[in-house]
Amino acid sequence: SLYVSEYFSQSAQKLSFYSWYGNAKLFHFHVPEDTVLLRWLLQASRGKGPECTSMEITVHFRHGAPPVINPLGTRFPANATVRPSYNISITLSSAVQNTTFVNVTTPAAGDWFIAAHLPEAAGRIEVKGFSTPCPYMFQADMFVLRLTDMPVLEPGVPMPHTVVSPAKPLHVKVFVPKHAAGMRFQLRSCVTSEQRPCTVRVLLGSITLPQSFQRILTCTGNTNCSLALDSPPWEKWLQITVESLGTANASVSVEMLASFTVCRPGSTSSFLSFISLNQSHAGARPAAAGSSALSAGEASGNTSDQRSSCLQSQPVVREDLDVVSVRYRLLNGPSVPVSSLSPTLLLLNLNTGMDSGGSLVVNLLLNKTSVSLANATVVACVSAASPVLSLNATRNCSTAFSQGYPLSVSTSSVEAMLIVLYPQTDDWFLSLQLLCPQGQGDCTSAEAKVTVFAYLTPCFNDCGPYGQCSLLRRHGYLYAACSCKAGWGGWSCTDDTKAQSIGAQNLATLLLTLSNVMFLPAIAVAVYRYYLVEASVYTYTMFFSTFYHACDQPGVAVMCIMDYDTLQYCDFLGSVVSIWVTILCMARLKKILKYVLFVLGTLLIAMSLQLDRRGVWNMMGPCLFALVIMVTAWVHHGAKRRHCYPSSWKRWVFYLLPGITLAFIAISVYAFMETNENYYYTHSIWHVLVACSVAFLLPPRDKHKKPWAWSQKLTCRYQICQNDREELYAVT
Repeated sequence: SLYVSEYFSQSAQKLSFYSWYGNAKLFHFHVPEDTVLLRWLLQASRGKGPECTSMEITVHFRHGAPPVINPLGTRFPANATVRPSYNISITLSSAVQNTTFVNVTTPAAGDWFIAAHLPEAAGRIEVKGFSTPCPYMFQADMFVLRLTDMPVLEPGVPMPHTVVSPAKPLHVKVFVPKHAAGMRFQLRSCVTSEQRPCTVRVLLGSITLPQSFQRILTCTGNTNCSLALDSPPWEKWLQITVESLGTANASVSVEMLASFTVCRPGSTSSFLSFISLNQSHAGARPAAAGSSALSAGEASGNTSDQRSSCLQSQPVVREDLDVVSVRYRLLNGPSVPVSSLSPTLLLLNLNTGMDSGGSLVVNLLLNKTSVSLANATVVACVSAASPVLSLNATRNCSTAFSQGYPLSVSTSSVEAMLIVLYPQTDDWFLSLQLLCPQGQGDCTSAEAKVTVFAYLTPCFNDCGPYGQCSLLRRHGYLYAACSCKAGWGGWSCTDDTKAQSIGAQNLATLLLTLSNVMFLPAIAVAVYRYYLVEASVYTYTMFFSTFYHACDQPGVAVMCIMDYDTLQYCDFLGSVVSIWVTILCMARLKKILKYVLFVLGTLLIAMSLQLDRRGVWNMMGPCLFALVIMVTAWVHHGAKRRHCYPSSWKRWVFYLLPGITLAFIAISVYAFMETNENYYYTHSIWHVLVACSVAFLLPPRDKHKKPWAWSQKLTCRYQICQNDREELYAVT
């Protein structure tokens, strides 16, 4: 046998602390066919600074779709089925780097996903630039060992083969045809080279994570051994591995045989059903001449046709709506007939490779009037790769290599819903069959009508009123996740364990908005002291800060008067410009110079905020530059007057020192005390402290100006005119 090794790598990603699925870093790989060994090389590293501490990285694996994880232990939606992901932990302690290998023998071909993240986020709101977070990097590489000439086992044809040694297992594959109801594998004529009892182990199927349904068959002696599989995966290659359990130097000769039981579908899936794609479903449609196809009503009523077929397939149209958004439409109407003779089958195509990043929703609604037997139950099963064709026998919703998702409706419970989170890339099937109680009426002639609604959505229920559905991207792969707010959690933001009440949401909105009213004293002081430009800036800041926080609320108490991004930009701009004009006003510059600096500084601040709104130097830079100007001006004034400036001790004790103290406390609260839980009152304290500090720091008015002197200047033109008249009268 010829083996070929291949290597696949992706760039490293910086890990984040986990608060929602968007914090998990996703890696997407494709495993080729005939792979016999898969090895993951996981490399984790951290920075060397003092802020870097020991950290545990969690890595999740899944075949076919991104892993469904729940690090926070929150609740999933009521009708969602969740199977835990396979995960490992990588610890970064004293070592700066950690390398881990994960091996998977005979892995399933197709898409494989890895998700990595750090522990739960602390919830602290860090100002960009005040602290340097430790970088934790993670990179995943994939090695595969592929067999280039894997022998093909033809159905119904015995194939002799030899297992050379226990160290070299035999790999063969067989193709499973469509509509295969069962498969029977036989191993016979087992002979060893040393004429000893033959002992071999046969592995059927490939390994998938988080759950693997690989079937194991152990054969001992010369007797024939066999294994029967129900519902093998349709139109796929099934890998078979034969391992010798004998001595190291002994070879084993075996003969393998695979046979299939094929299911003949009913006539409702014939070409005639597709003729009605754009036609009305009302009334009966005549069958084509010479054709054995029947309409939906005739097919459901033809008992002989149902007896001769093992399933009744209903035609389904896949309608792509948007990214990760698909609707399935039944050609014969939303209601499908379900009988007890054979299951009704619907194909839900999810094999494009871009459908696994959403949620598959299946809703069943039973028409009570269509059920002829009172206690009859319609059982259903949603499964991938192959349908379940024996619902009436075992009621076990499982196929040869996977476990499906069961559903049921009856006259006592007419509706059922199933939510499959991140469904794996494959053909999905919905099987329905009617089950009747024993000894109650003629079940063969009974029938039920079930309305089926099936669709693929990025986020179930659009994450509800307390969540936001975000479309995430990793290279060319798109997937969706919910970002919850107002204390809500869970996959679809349905977990209200830590949710804020409506009263708490209203209180948070009122605190964050009404705390801006504290700018009114600063505005009044500025107007009283004839600082009209500064008062205009404070009014602008108060207005946009109020309505930005009214729009920024996570709950239902939200009011947006304009676009959120515009409100945020105006709020940040007003805050920084308010600090800029206040410090320059304290510098006591000449008016022309002061107003030039006002305009020039505002333009530069607007530019810097457009580049990075949350950068700490967007606020600290203008503040420090304005402080340099103020200190320089004060030194100049002091040297010119030959004494300290400001000269009045009352100005220092009752105005400057309280204002500076309030400003430092505000900066400390803003930079070091805000968290997601206390944001609404710590940020409100920031509003109050900043507004009060501005009122204290504004310098007194010029001595030659009287209070409200600007109102007397409004009559200046009238006085001039009156004087001119008197002067002219005196001349004449």
